[in-house]
Amino acid sequence: MPYALILHTLLIVVLAIMVLGLTRQIGILHERLAPMGAMVNDHGPEVGEMAPVLTVKSIVDAPVQIGGPGRGGQTTLLLFVSPTCPVCKKLLPIAKSFAWGENLNVILVGDGDVDEQRHMIQSEGLQSMAYVVGPEVGMAFQVGKLPYAILIDRSGVIRAKGLVNSREHLESLVVADETGYASVQAYLKARGEKVS
Repeated sequence: MPYALILHTLLIVVLAIMVLGLTRQIGILHERLAPMGAMVNDHGPEVGEMAPVLTVKSIVDAPVQIGGPGRGGQTTLLLFVSPTCPVCKKLLPIAKSFAWGENLNVILVGDGDVDEQRHMIQSEGLQSMAYVVGPEVGMAFQVGKLPYAILIDRSGVIRAKGLVNSREHLESLVVADETGYASVQAYLKARGEKVS
């Protein structure tokens, strides 16, 4: 019986040491993994280029200009969404709060059934934002997946773009604009090149 007790005690001590080792390794892994910003695709106008200038009608038939100098000197956030996209619906209240905090002019861009778009505007309380329904904007920027965001500065230059699904991804677009790097990935790559 004492051998069994000693064996159990020894086993518990070994397991405790293993758990502490795993905890340490998880902490190291967490430090090494950098936050990932919006995932940038390589299609459409590039970061640093002038955005295509389009004048389109909003869902309420008001003219909306995309590209060119920003409205009231504001930076514009184009956010491509769909009523059938659950991630888009989760992101919309975050985008509203984020845009207000960052003083951004937000233009929501959708495609498809207008009645579904109107229902989403109503249910998500998006009446204060310009909402464009039509494929021409998505084709001009070559957007293939949703939700997708493009940040256009006051002078009409694309400063950042990418797939977004959280506040952190939206913030990474603004950080990309502020730092001059096209994406968090570009920043990390440049930082790695300077270190080596």
